[in-house]
Amino acid sequence: MSYKFWFCTGSQDLYGEECLRKVAANSANIVEMLNGGKALPFEIVLKQTLISQETIRKTMNEANNDPECAGVITWMHTFSPAKMWINGLRELRKPLCHLLIQYNEEIPYDTIDMDFMNENQSAHGDREYGHIVSRMGIERKIIFGHWSSLSVWERLARWMRTAVGIVESSHIRVCRVGDNMNNVAVTEGDKVEAQIKFGWEVDHYCVNDLVDYVDRVPKGDVEALTEEYYSKYTMLYEGRDPEEFRRHVAVQAQIELGTEKFLRDGNYHAIVTHFGMLGGLKQLPGLAIQRLMERGYGFGAEGDWKTAAMVRLMKIMTKGIPDAKGTSFMEDYTYNLVAGKEGILQSHMLEVCPSVSDGEIFVKVAPLSMGNREDPARLVFTSKTGPGIAVSLIDLGSRFRLIINSVECKKVEKPMPKLPVATAFWTPKPSLEVGVEGWIMAGGAHHTAFTYDLSAEQMADWAAAMGIESIVIDENTRIRELKNELKWNSVLYR
Repeated sequence: MSYKFWFCTGSQDLYGEECLRKVAANSANIVEMLNGGKALPFEIVLKQTLISQETIRKTMNEANNDPECAGVITWMHTFSPAKMWINGLRELRKPLCHLLIQYNEEIPYDTIDMDFMNENQSAHGDREYGHIVSRMGIERKIIFGHWSSLSVWERLARWMRTAVGIVESSHIRVCRVGDNMNNVAVTEGDKVEAQIKFGWEVDHYCVNDLVDYVDRVPKGDVEALTEEYYSKYTMLYEGRDPEEFRRHVAVQAQIELGTEKFLRDGNYHAIVTHFGMLGGLKQLPGLAIQRLMERGYGFGAEGDWKTAAMVRLMKIMTKGIPDAKGTSFMEDYTYNLVAGKEGILQSHMLEVCPSVSDGEIFVKVAPLSMGNREDPARLVFTSKTGPGIAVSLIDLGSRFRLIINSVECKKVEKPMPKLPVATAFWTPKPSLEVGVEGWIMAGGAHHTAFTYDLSAEQMADWAAAMGIESIVIDENTRIRELKNELKWNSVLYR
């Protein structure tokens, strides 16, 4: 979908036609400049100046009915009596941004008069409009500054991606191949409530429904994709017979092709597998799932449909970001507790998305102690360095909570030649000690949706739009304050 955002300027008719002409011209200039820059990921569409209840209500409902409209940006150029906005805002179902900008940057001290004051009173209009939005309890993004400010453009760009995530959330369909891992708590959850809250459709299939698709993949297609693997990645035989190694790799090519057709035919955007429910599959999907994630599919292991949907959602939100560093399913494994080198080794038994890789990508065929199938092929690499966020959506029984941890990805001190999986290594903010204690206190899962390309603010904004609790663990987190926040939230969100 080629999304667009509507720019709606608020005013009124008390100031005369000349004032309204200037308001419209200024709005047009701002939109032209915003669209002409490279900071915004989506086009802004200028709508007529809104000066009456009728035009406001009509415009908001037109936004609802336009599938290309991903959100509405409102700007109060002048004072706009807020009772006019009530019905339109009450009926608006698209994400809302209140842009606290002003056309003029500096007060014209020598020439300012009442005509100028009437025309340029965003400070006045913002408070009237903002009051009614707050009174109505409508979730919105507030961005303040001069319209030409780079920080305003950057914040608006980030909100646009969040808004797309809000709109796209209701389109996400997850295919569960198998069920939740026996006796595991954190990957369970209320799928009915998830559809009510987020719009996610989570369906279940027997694994052999997928096997039927895999078995029908033509041999020629399998051979062609296997050749692509060999041309794109470096094969690490490590003493294995090359012909036997290639046969294992070809199994993953067949699984990739069959799985993608299965997902396309069912219009699914994310998939969940389980190593204990493999049916007629020869291998646990490894390399196959890694490449499907790289193409934008969500994934969750051991029945974790919540993380699969979050990975898909974050893939959508990051699509088209220039020089994006990647988004992946991830899992916490083991700590490094050496002073000055603290961190958590991240990986999974196979399925880490190569979009986060740094440098050469290898293919290994190695035993897997779980699954009771032949040795699966997988992509092995280390991840990029730099800041990112790890996100965990948990079901607390009475409500959902989104936990967001800012992390700093680093290179491990030494190679790990005996570990046949892709890895990342990060230190949670504000420190390993506080980050881990805060994560556990909030109930965070061992599976996460990880990305370098979104901010904690963006994911917290998404959670707010969904009407769920969010907990951010970052450089400002203090355990005592976090404990209080969790207590207050238990009352607010029950």
